[in-house]
Amino acid sequence: MQFHHHGYVSGDPRIEPAAGVGVDRPADLPGEVDVLIVGTGPAGMLAAAQLSQFPNVTTRIVERRDGRLVIGQADGIQARSVETFQAFGFAQEITAEAYRITEMCFWRPDPEDPSRIVRAGRALDDPAGISEFPHLIVNQARVLDYFARFMANSPARMAPDYGLEFVGLEVDDDAEYPVTVTLRHTAGPLEGTERTVKAKYVVGADGARSKVRDSIGCTLDGDQANHAWGVMDVLATTDFPDIRTKCAIQSSNGGSILLIPREGGHLFRMYVDLGVVPDDDNGAVRKTTIDQIIAKANGILAPYTLDVRNVAWHSVYEVGHRLTDRFDDVRPEDLGARSPRVFITGDACHTHSAKAGQGMNVSMQDGFNIGWKLGHVLDGRSPEALLSTYSAERQVVAKNLIDFDKEWSSLMAKKPEEFENPSDLEDFYVRTAEFPAGFMTEYTRSLLVAEGTHQDLAAGFTLGKRFKSAPVLRVSDTNPVQLGHQARADGRWRIYVFADAAPAGTDSALTALADWLDTAPESPLAATPAGLDRDAWFDVKVIYQQDHTGIDINAVPAVFKPQVGPFQLRDLAKVYGTDPAADIFEARGISRSGAVVVVRPDQYVANVLPLTDTAELAQFFTPLLPARQVLH
Repeated sequence: MQFHHHGYVSGDPRIEPAAGVGVDRPADLPGEVDVLIVGTGPAGMLAAAQLSQFPNVTTRIVERRDGRLVIGQADGIQARSVETFQAFGFAQEITAEAYRITEMCFWRPDPEDPSRIVRAGRALDDPAGISEFPHLIVNQARVLDYFARFMANSPARMAPDYGLEFVGLEVDDDAEYPVTVTLRHTAGPLEGTERTVKAKYVVGADGARSKVRDSIGCTLDGDQANHAWGVMDVLATTDFPDIRTKCAIQSSNGGSILLIPREGGHLFRMYVDLGVVPDDDNGAVRKTTIDQIIAKANGILAPYTLDVRNVAWHSVYEVGHRLTDRFDDVRPEDLGARSPRVFITGDACHTHSAKAGQGMNVSMQDGFNIGWKLGHVLDGRSPEALLSTYSAERQVVAKNLIDFDKEWSSLMAKKPEEFENPSDLEDFYVRTAEFPAGFMTEYTRSLLVAEGTHQDLAAGFTLGKRFKSAPVLRVSDTNPVQLGHQARADGRWRIYVFADAAPAGTDSALTALADWLDTAPESPLAATPAGLDRDAWFDVKVIYQQDHTGIDINAVPAVFKPQVGPFQLRDLAKVYGTDPAADIFEARGISRSGAVVVVRPDQYVANVLPLTDTAELAQFFTPLLPARQVLH
């Protein structure tokens, strides 16, 4: 964390100076906003948190509840999400309070006495080291709390507007504020009354029963629910030995349980199989009582017993897999003819079972994707065409999620005798570990992802996939750090320059590139408006092949040491050497001739280029930046 560059900070350094709309932010929801987000679920809160870093953009987020979420239904936090939390500054804190999954146990009927269950296998949660971040369990409400704190501490000083529900909207593309939204007060002295807000853009993050989705003519299509599960968060005494370990439990005649220990050392969640839902059920299964769920769980756990002392929360749900055909308000016949004005995220776009732990995680990446894009367009950094990439990118991700979840939930619902091999469930869990960890997302060629012409220069940074961190040594203070962890969710592009073998300060492809970045009118850095810090739009870092002892920081080109803040202090934290114990060039397959790796604000690799190909680097950014005639 860097601070003091605007002057001495004696308080909490996480609280950034208020700026723009964050100065004297109005308490009441204004009549006109740039972005109106509907719903404070994971997707909405992450989008709002990202937009809170754009103080020139008026963003408000409304919620029908009269206050913060108390108990959330989602609790699984995959490693990709913890990577994202790192960018928002709270990965370490939430990890400290969460339950950490290190392995999963698989229980099946005892072959010698099928009326009893026995532990039949164990699987490490991340045997291949997919990420340096853990797989966590923590209440969704706490995740939202951390995003709310980030928003409140950001320059825009954002906070949710509670007690307002979405009623409907109308779009007039010719208006300055094209979207007119009708809201209804759900609490306080104005309860029951309606008001309107005009917005340039609207983000619907209002769940599976989304009214925003309905208002733009989208519907959820897919499989009907045909299997029911009772879910309960409970405090209990039990002789089941793995009660504090994640487990998939299959019984011979009682169904299955997915056991998820919760944070705090005592609470745990059970997804209890309630069986196939008959066609003529007419919702009867949803009336299953908590006592019936507990009894069903005891039947599955035999010979072990479960004595529930307290129920924090419980519900019954039916598994269904549904997806919308688009994630914005542009109908197929209007593609290319108009820009989207309304977007939907999270459960408003895709619904599935809860047992793969994907809903909250994928939803947050929806919010991350649309958040920075809206920020760039409204802040004048990018043309409006950028917004059309949201639906194109995220719909494919949601389809892949649903396909995965169908297979996983079907396996969880199978009876033991229906498996060809008793270890099929365990094998699937191990074989597909990268997908539920959140690392299989791979955006295809687009405005934001280049062709893979030079992929071989950095084989470990796959185009369209998230930037996978690796250890480096920061030259200025000799600290070992993870390179990927040095990128904040501040809306900036990252340009990682992996040096050729020449020492710092000598004539080389690296020094020629550095000079071009710093001085050429075609350089993307030239798009940064006058009056802003040199690195306000682009965070440019250099990684040398030598370790820190072989790098003279005074010889490092100036573009990697930008002057920042009102005192124009040199930022020396962007210069790195290799860690002798874990050479990043070896670990990520980076050519010894060097490479440029361009990473989007949402942490996905956008381009890989030779150090010498400045023309292609300029060409990549040209459609993503303001027209050159308006640049200084």
